[in-house]
Amino acid sequence: MSAYQTIVVGTDGSETSLKAVDRAGEIARAGKGAKLVIVCAYVPSEPRDVDRAQDVLGDDDAYQIVGSTPAEDTLRTAADRAKAAGALAIETIAVRGEPVKSLSAAARKHHADLLIVGNRGLNTLAGRILGSVPLAVTHRAECDVLIVHTT
Repeated sequence: MSAYQTIVVGTDGSETSLKAVDRAGEIARAGKGAKLVIVCAYVPSEPRDVDRAQDVLGDDDAYQIVGSTPAEDTLRTAADRAKAAGALAIETIAVRGEPVKSLSAAARKHHADLLIVGNRGLNTLAGRILGSVPLAVTHRAECDVLIVHTT
């Protein structure tokens, strides 16, 4: 098996998604300088949308839906984590849109060998309401997918 040359990882700023970024950084390091593309999908929102999401899902999950965590801040944090894990060639991308389409498109655009996501959402209320990003990514990806155990 050859080393992965281009790795795409998704993050929403949550600690669990940053664990997936850590793992992606380790794999990039092991790939002797593989390119790591960190993607943060976001949806701009109105304050009332945030309030409604918080009522249904609670504060911990609401930001994932409405994008109240600034994407650029999330990407800076993720890039720092990837560097600490050993990644050398890092690109960050904030994408306006829903996570599954955004991650799949980024993987195609960058000719990724590997797409990495965390497992959060596979067995949660938010995952059942919104759809599980890890599960949906496995159906759409045109490359290998690694679902990192983060919870």
